[in-house]
Amino acid sequence: MEIEEDEERRRQRKLEEALEVKSLRRIISAYLNYPEAAEEDVRRYEKSFKKLPPAHKALLPHYPSKFQNLRRCISLNSYFIFTMLQAFEPPLDMSQDVDGCKDPHLENFEHGHCHSEERNASSCQSASTSGRMCCSNHAQACSQEKSNIMSNPTTELQEVKSEQQHEPIFGSGAGEVENNNEIAECCSNDVADSNGNAFSSPHDWLDPSLQLNVPLVDVDKVRCIIRNIVRDWAAEGEKERNQCYKPILEELDAQFPNRSKESPPACLVPGAGLGRLALEISCLGFISQGNEFSYYMMICSSFILNHTETTGQWTIYPWIHSNCNSLSDNDQLRPVLIPDIHPASAGITEGFSMCGGDFVEVYNDSSQIGVWDAVVTCFFIDTAHNIIEYIEIISRILKEGGVWINFGPLLYHFADMYGQEDDMSIELSLEDVKKIAFHYGFELEKEQTIETTYTTNPRSMMQNHYHAAFWTMRKKRTTTT
Repeated sequence: MEIEEDEERRRQRKLEEALEVKSLRRIISAYLNYPEAAEEDVRRYEKSFKKLPPAHKALLPHYPSKFQNLRRCISLNSYFIFTMLQAFEPPLDMSQDVDGCKDPHLENFEHGHCHSEERNASSCQSASTSGRMCCSNHAQACSQEKSNIMSNPTTELQEVKSEQQHEPIFGSGAGEVENNNEIAECCSNDVADSNGNAFSSPHDWLDPSLQLNVPLVDVDKVRCIIRNIVRDWAAEGEKERNQCYKPILEELDAQFPNRSKESPPACLVPGAGLGRLALEISCLGFISQGNEFSYYMMICSSFILNHTETTGQWTIYPWIHSNCNSLSDNDQLRPVLIPDIHPASAGITEGFSMCGGDFVEVYNDSSQIGVWDAVVTCFFIDTAHNIIEYIEIISRILKEGGVWINFGPLLYHFADMYGQEDDMSIELSLEDVKKIAFHYGFELEKEQTIETTYTTNPRSMMQNHYHAAFWTMRKKRTTTT
């Protein structure tokens, strides 16, 4: 009987890993398909332009050159993307056969906060098909290895590199690529840019035979990541960071005024995205751990945190994918330099790490009970299928007297998931959220509403604003008689 159970567990683990590989292939394929999908957009613009009467065309003599400038911007974005993929080391054997794997949740991609000026919510985070990434079943390992920045989504967290330890990476650094020969040096295997030039890469998992045909909505997630990079790692995103991150950092600083360098307080940041907030918390003198579920996010944050050699190393063009609400072509085509700081030189506290996996599966573990002095959630709690479960886990993992600082709206990400009979979405009002928190032992200390945007183009004619809830709650101490 035990042999049969062991065999069943092995079979289940193998199936989960195969599904994980298939999900990761899909995400990588979305990144690889970015240049062709973007080129298709430009061809569509050109097709519409050609349909204009000659007299109308004559009013727009600059449009053909604009289309070529768009192609150049796409090539430079692709250069950054493929250099990023070049640095990524998959945690799984990407060559295994997954064609026979079926999973009803493979198409169910978790929604991320990725709001453009043209749409209220654009899906941006991908659910791992097995519900986990690197360490959902290794929560203890994640909490113990907090002295590292995560280089790739595995349970092995690699050490932070100092300025002297950085290995050289491909590219000119500033993104000033005169042609696509430099791109071809770092990426490969029939992956083409918008001009049809093939990229090449030594990684077997980038082989075209392992790539998947993905829907355009997957490529839109890549565009979302590019906008998120601006929010977290560009000077142009400083206004949003000041709206969202600055109040959190100031509150953390006030809550822990006499932090010990020998034994710093531990702070968890679920839904850490591209890692800037978790890094800033580390720089404040906390043992900071970011947790992120999305491979889209993890691949990119790992690259920026671990492979950046200098500020302004890369040039991206985040606003080229929409012609709507632009004040000028120059605004649409403007470059953005990233990162605005050098992560390894930012003054992080020993113990900074990024842990990949589903928040519920990673931290709903006995090893996490009463571990954290603080939990910071920024644009996160509405990503839950069941927000009550999130609050329960946050309470459980906090020490008595620990603080929960939250910032964000309640745009429940699964509210519009129709036709998924086994899915759930519990969508509570702010009043009910606070009542649930009180039930799980929290006391409200501070509360206010802060107006903010999210990945918004600051020069767009359309700006979506949130009136975000910002609060500090404290977990009650158990009274003893």
